[in-house]
This record gives sequence, C-alpha cells and structure tokens, in this order.
Amino acid sequence: MISHSKEVMRAVAVESSAVAWEWTRKVFGRWDISEVHIEDIGIAKHISLTPISALHTGGRYAKQKFAKSKVCIVERLINKMMRTEHNTGKKLKAYNIVKNAFDIIYEKTGENPVQILVYAIQNAGPREDTVRLRFGGIIVPKAVDVSSQRRIDQALMFIAQGAQNCAFKSKKSIEECLADEIIAAARNMKCFAINKKEEKERIAKAAR
Repeated sequence: MISHSKEVMRAVAVESSAVAWEWTRKVFGRWDISEVHIEDIGIAKHISLTPISALHTGGRYAKQKFAKSKVCIVERLINKMMRTEHNTGKKLKAYNIVKNAFDIIYEKTGENPVQILVYAIQNAGPREDTVRLRFGGIIVPKAVDVSSQRRIDQALMFIAQGAQNCAFKSKKSIEECLADEIIAAARNMKCFAINKKEEKERIAKAAR
C-alpha cells in the first residue's frame, strides 16, 4: 500500500514537472516560442527566444552593456509599452495589454503571435540613420548604418508609439491598436512603424 502511494506521488510529480516545463516553453502559457524562426540573420542573435517562466527579469540586465539582448523579445515589447505617463511603472498593466493583443493577433491571423512580432521587428527596424557632425561652425548630417541592436530597439519603440497614438482619444482599445500595428508592420503595410522607418531611411539617403 505504501509503495503504491509512493508510485502515485512519483507519477504526479513527473506530470507536474512536465506541465511546468510546457508552461515555461510557452509565452503567456499559450504561444510556443520554440517554433519561431528569424529570417533576418543580422538581428537573429539580438532577439532572445529563450524559454522563460515569467516575463519579468526585474532589471537584472539594466546595468550590463549590450545585455538587453538576453531579455525575451516579448518582455522588451512589454517594457516599451510602459514608456508613456499612463503606463509608467505599471508592469502588470503593460503585461496584460500585450497578452490581450497577442490573443487578438491570433484571432485575426491564425498564426503564432510571437512569430508575427518577429516579422514586424524585421520590417520596422531602420537600416540607416543620420548623425550630426560639426565642421567648424556648421553642423552637417551624415548617413550611418544602424546596428542590429538599435534596429530592434527602434522597431519596438515605433510599434509601441504607433499603438499609443492610435488609442489616444479613440474608441479602439490599446490592445486592438497594438495588435493592428504589429500585424500591419509584419505585412509591411502602411502604419506608424513602417512610416517612421521609411522617414529615417529617406533622410539618411539624402544625407549620403
């Protein structure tokens, strides 16, 4: 009788550990990130798709140079959604916004929302930008290539800004606006993120 109960307890422990591992592999417990692929090899090493149980690193990598590449890409989007005065410091609120937006993306596309987000980042990240160089008393703009990490940062920032601008004084919720922005950027359609990217590249082209 005792050995039978031990076997039952062992089986329950194995099953619970399997469920915990399955939860860890999935974003928000639903979206499997192991099946997500990155086509742009230039930014592949800076997009973290490492399985993680909780999308909250607590600023663990904040003071380490270039360590933001270790943070899951979905958490980085959540952090970008905290940039305005309405969401500043409200990690749980931003978490729920992105979680609900992913549900809307799945309803509209039928695809893994994390994969759609990766496509959006690939399309919305500018490849050229400008810097200001001083020659004597004049300032001259100069076109420069954008690093892979900055491309990802700017793409996430444009997506978050586009969603916030869309939801401001609008009947659409922030979740719907974020989902529409990510889908449009993933399909390379006209949206705030794509427009900002093209604007930066157009200015850089004129400054070559």
